[in-house]
Amino acid sequence: MTLDESIGRVRREPNIKLHGAEAFHGMRKAGRLTAQGLDMLADEIRPGVTTQRLDDLAFQFAMDNGAYLATLFYRGYTKSICTSINHVVCHGIPDDKPLREGDIVNIDYTLILDGWHGDSSRMFGVGEIPRKAERLIEITYESLLRGINAVRPGATTGDIGFAIQRYAESERCSVVRDFCGHGLGQVFHDAPNILHYGSPGEGAELKPGMLFTIEPMINLGKASVKVLSDGWTAVTRDRSLSAQFEHTVGVTDTGCEIFTLSPAGRDNPLAPR
Repeated sequence: MTLDESIGRVRREPNIKLHGAEAFHGMRKAGRLTAQGLDMLADEIRPGVTTQRLDDLAFQFAMDNGAYLATLFYRGYTKSICTSINHVVCHGIPDDKPLREGDIVNIDYTLILDGWHGDSSRMFGVGEIPRKAERLIEITYESLLRGINAVRPGATTGDIGFAIQRYAESERCSVVRDFCGHGLGQVFHDAPNILHYGSPGEGAELKPGMLFTIEPMINLGKASVKVLSDGWTAVTRDRSLSAQFEHTVGVTDTGCEIFTLSPAGRDNPLAPR
């Protein structure tokens, strides 16, 4: 979600919703199905496959499992997933161009099941990828984990951003500031905003029952991005590689629950299997 859009959402919804056990149950089901869909797509990513083919598979998976696709026709978007390749930061649009050996691609997938949203994205390598791309994926995944580890009652959204920014910049990478995580549940984009940079103690206080995404976008080069003429595709201005991982989480009494973990343990594409 862009910061401009998120600011508008906060003005319409100034109070951050706190959810109970029923919502957590619904989010578990939606998150698990989304993760299973990404597991399915992981087996299809190879040189020569088009991102439109992946989009078709994602659509059919949703239909086969009684789910709706949150992105399909959202604000005029006409695809089931976002596929962001190499220097594309986010919101890449599937098309008929085949993936090539050495590409890296982020797939962002959001399913609605029984009214609840499961929102997640992962990075994938196409065939053998360069070491610099592997390193970026490793740093971005670790950035996500550090952000999640900061989630607990009494912490703040600024604590999440600080944990991500401190680690990513210590690895000589940059954090994209034009997009952020967001609250969700029965609404796709809601309060609070989850910035992936910040200072400890700033922002909204985290309370049990909050539901939101954490989705850092990390660049090998500078943080600056631009949106192409299609109105969706965001790319790095310096053409450096970009990566992103995303989980949907809920704040619990003792920490947080991750709703979109892969049932097959495939959240990190570089981990040994």
